[in-house]
Amino acid sequence: MSDVAPIIRGVLIQVAQARLLLPNATIAEVLSYAEPEPMSDVPAWLLGRIRWRGWQLPLVSFARFAGLAEEAGGLGSKVIVLKALGGDVKRPYFAMLTQGFPRLVTVTEAALATLDDGGDLPEGELARVRLNEDEAVVPDLAALELRLQEALAAAA
Repeated sequence: MSDVAPIIRGVLIQVAQARLLLPNATIAEVLSYAEPEPMSDVPAWLLGRIRWRGWQLPLVSFARFAGLAEEAGGLGSKVIVLKALGGDVKRPYFAMLTQGFPRLVTVTEAALATLDDGGDLPEGELARVRLNEDEAVVPDLAALELRLQEALAAAA
């Protein structure tokens, strides 16, 4: 048996003021940005709903959720459809606004380092990391999904 370190396929996703690092397996599809259908009585980070393969998906801005920037969609923006990790069979997917195409990366233990400034991380962030020369945020998708479910329930 060899001592080969595991290799994970990931994606770097640009959002306003940050880059997110996600496992490649969480992304179902990348779409061109189209103005979402507005929703009332929802937090500012919930931008509305988009249609995808017969689903009405909530579109979130991670940058707004984590308090990084007032992100809005526009020319050059993309939408990634993410597989929900929380096991909600009514909402197995949600969408996230991005700035440009995700970039496929190889994540190895040697290439990944945690950046710890000793401070508390904003809501929605699990860690700040460096992958080779790229600094990135590992988002807390479980927390985001929970807040998304709460926001959708309150707006219903």
